[in-house]
Amino acid sequence: MVIKTEGVLLTFGRINWAEEHLATSGGTRTFYKLLGVLIIILALMGMTGFLGSLILGFFGPLFGGLAQ
Repeated sequence: MVIKTEGVLLTFGRINWAEEHLATSGGTRTFYKLLGVLIIILALMGMTGFLGSLILGFFGPLFGGLAQ
């Protein structure tokens, strides 16, 4: 998504919200690049085990102390 943004744009089309709010920096293309970077970061966090502990730490109190 980050490198082949033009292909993603042709496949999924433009996003009106991104065009309005990110218009000065590229609009939809910038949105797709940011989404790709976010997916990369979440995948790295998942592979290192940090994502699971982060989710349990955040949502654990909602489910009766699952984060022990």
